[in-house]
Amino acid sequence: MKILVPIKRVVDYNVKVRPKSDESGVDLNNVKMAMNPFCEIAVEEAVRLKESGKAEEIIAVTIGASSSQEQLRTALALGADRAILVETDVEAEPLGISKLLKSIVDKESPDLIILGKQAIDGDNNQTGQMLGALTGFSQATFASEVNLDGDNLSVTREIDGGLQTLDINLPAIVTTDLRLNEPRYASLPNIMKAKSKPLDIIPAADLGVDISPRLETIKVTLPAEREAGVIVETVDELIDKLKNEAKVIS
Repeated sequence: MKILVPIKRVVDYNVKVRPKSDESGVDLNNVKMAMNPFCEIAVEEAVRLKESGKAEEIIAVTIGASSSQEQLRTALALGADRAILVETDVEAEPLGISKLLKSIVDKESPDLIILGKQAIDGDNNQTGQMLGALTGFSQATFASEVNLDGDNLSVTREIDGGLQTLDINLPAIVTTDLRLNEPRYASLPNIMKAKSKPLDIIPAADLGVDISPRLETIKVTLPAEREAGVIVETVDELIDKLKNEAKVIS
């Protein structure tokens, strides 16, 4: 079985992002970049399936600039067998990303696609669903548990009311939630081995897909600062402030 794992390069989750001085976007100068945390979970799940003997090959793929090779090498160090960079300087939106991934799926014919449910930069939660629509594959989103038995995939997913278990057939798409697993750290020997694993670069233009942005970013600003709270001495004082200052009760 072949598993395809799309990943994304994002600002490291420990970094506090700041807008550019002209408010045209996020300032990425000298900012630490990393693999999207949900993508790390997807890579880990694929590696676990391979370690259990249920998969033979894991392919990591990302869409972005040349600098995204760094995150692909991380995926290779974590256990992926080879990687593909669809290179473009266009800031592709979920639909464009899904179309490019569809071209890779047509080329590689994976049995299973595992990807993070969303990226922590845009928080769109759209790519997996759009890719499912484009490929016609079965899909299960927000997975907290995955069990593979032959061509049958049992996925427990998190929903508002609790947990839901779906049985779907391969080929399939699964998007990962936080509680699916705990990603491992790449060991130094595996980091060294990753340098010799194959990484193919495909210009996005060669795939014949229109990835022109449909949206325009008008302005990026920090959220307004919240006013400091106050400590009240009595319940009567609290009620007075809620009634006369906040005006949330009458």
